[in-house]
Amino acid sequence: MAGVTFVRAAITETAELLAAMAGDDALCAATARAVDACIAALRTGGKIMLCGNGGSAADAQHWAGELVSRFCYDRPGLPAIALTTDSSILTAIGNDYGNDRLFARQVEALGTRGDVLIAISTSGNSPNVLAALEAARAKDIATVGFTGRDGGRMPALSDICIQIPSGSTPRIQEGHEVLGHALCAMIEAAIFPRQTV
Repeated sequence: MAGVTFVRAAITETAELLAAMAGDDALCAATARAVDACIAALRTGGKIMLCGNGGSAADAQHWAGELVSRFCYDRPGLPAIALTTDSSILTAIGNDYGNDRLFARQVEALGTRGDVLIAISTSGNSPNVLAALEAARAKDIATVGFTGRDGGRMPALSDICIQIPSGSTPRIQEGHEVLGHALCAMIEAAIFPRQTV
């Protein structure tokens, strides 16, 4: 029964976080601004780049997949790329320049003005994520940070910073997932509105 108690407690903790997020006007407004930035980029021929480490790398790949393939319904693909997936590029950059340059080097190579970089770090202090934000700013690429309550160095380097009101890494990741899905759904609906008969 201890296992059941733990599961219920985990669900309750997440539910409480989601309720706090729903009532957080600044968080919801920042997410809406991030959506607007992505829509503006896509409508002018730009793309969305995403990066993060560990679970945040998984989020980057997940959200890119939802945009390139489909999310709520069938429609043409949207240009998004996770900078976390090419093992040859990642190991080459890590070997030649160090892990702190994993994402920045790709932003320098692939990013252009009019794109958006979505950078994900629960602590807000991941060196390679921060370096990517700096590289994006140098190229006049819009930057969106996803982080936790404290934010670390990320808010100062992000045009828009989405800070989940928690200090717990698992809860921050769960909050990111909810808002990442909202972001994908709103982008999809804006660029390719569902046709009703």
